[in-house]
Amino acid sequence: MDTGLRGKTALVCAASKGLGKACAMALAQEGVNVVITARGAEALEATAAEIRAATGVTVTTVAGDITTEAGRAAALAACPSPDILVNNAGGPPPGDFRDWGREDWIKAVDANMLTPIFLIKAVVDGMIARGFGRIVNITSASVKSPIPHLGMSNGARAGLTGFVAGLARQVARHNVTINGLLPGPFMTDRLKTTSKGMAEKSGRSVEDEILDRAKASPSGRVGYPDEFGSACAFLCSAQAGYIVGQNLVMDGGLFNSTMG
Repeated sequence: MDTGLRGKTALVCAASKGLGKACAMALAQEGVNVVITARGAEALEATAAEIRAATGVTVTTVAGDITTEAGRAAALAACPSPDILVNNAGGPPPGDFRDWGREDWIKAVDANMLTPIFLIKAVVDGMIARGFGRIVNITSASVKSPIPHLGMSNGARAGLTGFVAGLARQVARHNVTINGLLPGPFMTDRLKTTSKGMAEKSGRSVEDEILDRAKASPSGRVGYPDEFGSACAFLCSAQAGYIVGQNLVMDGGLFNSTMG
């Protein structure tokens, strides 16, 4: 399938590793020139070299924290008029809500709700003017099926999802779509970090915690990042213009619902 994306430009956040990297790679494989951001410059440059070698597209790196004003400004300076925006930021830490103060909550909302909103605000009017835009927000399956020990993530990401539900329907007539990709357990550093926290409480190994996550899934495994990247590329394709304001859960069937 020709996705119609060759020659377009994407800004992909938190793309040095994990799901962000998978999305950047999948888009690059469709001929999209990518601008990738991450806090760690060394990992970011290694990812950029890998994408260039695999695809031959132009890859621009912007090292910085996308959850800060300075980080967003730097990313937008390098890519002021993207055709595609993939919002992504690391989730807040797990824990008991009784231990979280106001600053913890503000940090979570800044990173996982306000940062994507500000980036959308910066690029959506240009997309409207050009008659094409694809925005994909990487959130979490916890938006539809809350995870008890990830309360800050549940709340902040659900707030973003509610905001986008309204905005997506305002811009769709201009061939600008906004959708969410909601990952369950994928083999990423995030999974390893949350599993480590659970292992410390249970006295078990990280490997055993991840294995339990795999066994709990109807698919019998955790996800592979390249699967996630391919789904992102499809949502960004010319063929996906009629998919508006949706939230695609990718969790191997863990979320048990007739209506999705």
